[in-house]
Amino acid sequence: MQRRYLFALSALALSAAAGSALAQGYPNKVIKLQVPFAPGGTTDIVARVISEPLGKALGQTVIVENKAGGGGVVGATETARAIPDGYSLGVATVSTTAANPAINPKISYNPLTDFTPIINIAATPNIIAVHPSFPARNYKEFVAELKKNPGKYSYSSSGTGGIGHLQMELYKGLSGTFVTHIPYRGAGPALNDTVAGQVNMIFDNLPSALPFIQQKRLIPIVVAAPQRLAVLPDVPTFKEVGLEPVNRMAYYGILGPKGLPKEVVDKVSAGVKKALEDPAVRKRIEDTGSLIVANTPEQFSAQIKAEFDVYKKVVQSANLKLE
Repeated sequence: MQRRYLFALSALALSAAAGSALAQGYPNKVIKLQVPFAPGGTTDIVARVISEPLGKALGQTVIVENKAGGGGVVGATETARAIPDGYSLGVATVSTTAANPAINPKISYNPLTDFTPIINIAATPNIIAVHPSFPARNYKEFVAELKKNPGKYSYSSSGTGGIGHLQMELYKGLSGTFVTHIPYRGAGPALNDTVAGQVNMIFDNLPSALPFIQQKRLIPIVVAAPQRLAVLPDVPTFKEVGLEPVNRMAYYGILGPKGLPKEVVDKVSAGVKKALEDPAVRKRIEDTGSLIVANTPEQFSAQIKAEFDVYKKVVQSANLKLE
C-alpha cells in the first residue's frame, strides 16, 4: 500500500514537472481566443482589438473564434472543457461568468471553479437605447410611456440569462414596468434588429451601441456607469434616476480552463499588459466608452465572484426564471 502511495505521488510530481516544462516553452503555436457571442458585439470588438498586439507580445498569432449560443454559455462551456495548456483561451464576460450561471441551474460549468481567471482587460458601461420610432427622447418620457403601455414594447438582448437580459429584468422589477424579452444569439444580431426597428429597444454594452447612437439610429435613454459619460453628457445614470442596483458595468477579461499553469497565466497577463502599453490600442478600447482595467489574476477572480454573488441575489430576490 505504501509503495502504491509513493508511486502515485511520484507520478503526480512527474506530471507537474512535465506541465511546468511545457509551460516554460509557451507559446510555440497559434493561440485561440474564443468569443462566446456572435461577431459585432462589444465582446467581439474588445477581443479583436487586443488579439493582434497580444500575439505580438507573446510571439505567436492569436486568432479570434466566435462560438455563439445560450447567452454565451456554449462558448464558455467549450473554454471550460479545453485542455489547460494555454492554447485555448476565452473572453470572460459578466453574462458568462455571473449573470447566466446565476439564473440557469443547468449550466454545465461552475464560474468560480471551472476557469482560471487571467486578466480583466476593460470595464464597459451598459445602456438602454431605443429605436427612433419609439415615442420618447429622454428617461422621463421613456418610463412614462412604458407605464402607460405595459406589454406593448419589446427589448432585445444577447441571449436569455445574459447581462442585458438580467439587467433589464432587474430594471423592470424596480421601475414597475413590463417589456417583452426577445433573446438573440449574441449582442450583434440583437443590435442589428433593434437598429432596423424590428425590436423597440435594447439593453446593450455601450461600445457596440455607440456608433448607432452617434449616427442617430438609436436614442440613448439611461446608462449604467459610475458617472455621466463624456460621449453622452445628457444621458443620466441609473443611480441618478433612483435605480442604483442596475448601475453595474460589464467586464471583458481573458480566462482559461481550470488547472492552467501559473507560467501560462503570468505570460498571458504580461502580454495583455504589454499590448495595453500601446497608446493606439488603449485609445481604440477607450474610444468605445470602455475603461482600461488590466488587473491581476487574483483581482479578476475576486471580481468574478463578486459579480456572481450580486446576480445570484438579483435572481433570488426578483424570482427570475429562464423563459
